[in-house]
Amino acid sequence: MSRAKRKWDHIQLALTTGQKRLSGFEDITFIHQSMPHTSLEQANLNVKIGELSLSSPIFINGMTGGGGEPTFQINRELAMAAKSLGMAMAVGSQMSALKDPSERKSYEVVRKENPEGIIFGNLGSEATVDQAKAAIDMINADALQIHLNVVQELTMPEGDRDFRSALHRIEAIVKAANIPIIVKEVGFGMSRETVQMLRSIGVSAVDVGGFGGTNFARIENERRNRELSIFNEWGIPTAVSIIEAKENSKDISIIGSGGVQTSLDIAKAIALGAEAVGMAGFVLSILMNNGIEALIEELETIQDEIKVIMTALGASNVTELQQAPLIISGKTHHWLNERNIDTKKYSQRIISK
Repeated sequence: MSRAKRKWDHIQLALTTGQKRLSGFEDITFIHQSMPHTSLEQANLNVKIGELSLSSPIFINGMTGGGGEPTFQINRELAMAAKSLGMAMAVGSQMSALKDPSERKSYEVVRKENPEGIIFGNLGSEATVDQAKAAIDMINADALQIHLNVVQELTMPEGDRDFRSALHRIEAIVKAANIPIIVKEVGFGMSRETVQMLRSIGVSAVDVGGFGGTNFARIENERRNRELSIFNEWGIPTAVSIIEAKENSKDISIIGSGGVQTSLDIAKAIALGAEAVGMAGFVLSILMNNGIEALIEELETIQDEIKVIMTALGASNVTELQQAPLIISGKTHHWLNERNIDTKKYSQRIISK
């Protein structure tokens, strides 16, 4: 099967398998503030991811490219939406274009449509320094995502089977690149140990890509002759993974993603420690089913609702929202307790003015 055909299959299967809403946000409850001491007009959504300043904590996460005309059109419309909203966006893996130059246009269109926007490139952990530089140059990327997708590759019929030296390859890219490097998971979450390893080699940010959103094990199982079902429920839920990533990793930016669909999901992700939140499957579904105008309207509404939530909690900015007191219950509490992560510190916080 050609790489382009596989890319389009992934898009179609992502839409049909959907998202199971198992990210753990149902275990997170904000503590109501009857006297929040703030106003809606004060709510500010500006954030920083590493060295990058963004006007919104939401960004359109990497989805596609390299699948011919259909993925060209998807990336074109995603770039148009990002420009309209002032949001950052990421492209899908650019390895397709590095191996087949005819696919470059499906990525280059993003920069063409949004010449002044914040755009992230994307490659897998198998990439070399030269490939990383080529991917950056292809779209004049402001940052480069390096994705980790071990479970997807193991489930993929034609996937990789050797993951040795990935950390060393990422380290070489960090040292050679002149832009921030973001390492992201693709739906199975990151543990604190993984984040600490990445922090030790100078990675600017991690995107936890937690369990609960688009499930690439299920997608790849749809492409197998015999299902490898052991990975269908495998992974660290997004809410847990954000907390794990934040633990003992104070000087690395955390991006929350994986099944994020609502303004409340985003507010909870930030309150758990994320600086920004990536949305992919939810965005793709709206774009494909309802069109670009509906997507822009929905994301505008979500941004407005985040400000409303911040106001109710007494937070004027994202940094203050990260101090909002909350209760962690259920499976998330049990997981964190077993990992010896103190949950009471979240319930005892106060937003100081």
